[in-house]
Amino acid sequence: MATIRIKQVRSRIGCPKVQKRTLDALGLRKTGRVVEHENNPAILGMIERVKHLVEIMN
Repeated sequence: MATIRIKQVRSRIGCPKVQKRTLDALGLRKTGRVVEHENNPAILGMIERVKHLVEIMN
């Protein structure tokens, strides 16, 4: 499967707990951090939940 690169571009301060836990599950703990994951429905669902905090990089 293809990989997808995700970058956290906004701070998690003031976000609901669910969104903070989603960022933790993606491996994003600091602004500017980039992680790679397999492109699958579970990861895409997590990205959809925090789409205002992250950016998809190709």
